[in-house]
Amino acid sequence: MGILSGKKGIITGALDQNSIAWKVAELCHQEGASVVLTNAPIAMRLGEIKKLSEKINATIIPADATNLEDIEKLYRESMQHLGGKIDFVLHSIGMSTNIRKNIPYTELNYDYYIKGIDVSALSLHKMLSIAYKLDAINEEGSVVALSYIGAQRTFPFYTDMADIKALLESIARSWGYHYGIAKRVRVNTISQSPTKTTAGTGIKGFNEFFDFADIQSPLGNATAEDCAKICIMLFSDYTKKITMQNIYNDGGYSSTGVSQKQLDILLSNVNNN
Repeated sequence: MGILSGKKGIITGALDQNSIAWKVAELCHQEGASVVLTNAPIAMRLGEIKKLSEKINATIIPADATNLEDIEKLYRESMQHLGGKIDFVLHSIGMSTNIRKNIPYTELNYDYYIKGIDVSALSLHKMLSIAYKLDAINEEGSVVALSYIGAQRTFPFYTDMADIKALLESIARSWGYHYGIAKRVRVNTISQSPTKTTAGTGIKGFNEFFDFADIQSPLGNATAEDCAKICIMLFSDYTKKITMQNIYNDGGYSSTGVSQKQLDILLSNVNNN
């Protein structure tokens, strides 16, 4: 439909074709936007971002989102390459070494915990802070960060990322206020269904919970493509008055106490035992 025609954006976190950020970049391109792709150097070595850049004719600018100098370089080079200020930014950055190493919440390694906070939450603050100082985002621009319902509710497998996502959402609200006052820039988060990304499927018990959430949700789990469509909506001019919100793109999971199908399965198991 061309709803992003003429807009310019930065997409972080596109690792491979399973990534939500990958789907967002593809849809941005289809809707008429020009984008710069970025990821940490180590993620770029592990991923397939070059394939995406060739497919959508996008420049890649490596940047460590925890490093202020890298972020400033990212914005300056993006504006130079795109020929002006940025209209939208996707923050799709998350990492928990505690989860990767199956360390339970009650036994967290605090060095890993602090690193996870820096990579997954403070990186949003840093990206917005540098953009604010450089005046890199156009008035009425849009910033979207990807979150998860674990920020509000406890899931035993989500350990320190629950705390980290809660911080991410708080940072988005605070910057949404300050950037909104200054430049009418919107900042929102999307709380996405469990999604079969490379990172997501690495969480212990992910497949079981994916199936649980799919049964619990009246509309079933939202896919990466579904999430990309919400991102494009938030980047577009149709949502100029939506800011400081956490939008649940989860098929109704967050509002469902228990589904009939879950009850049927539970009762069946009880009767069989």
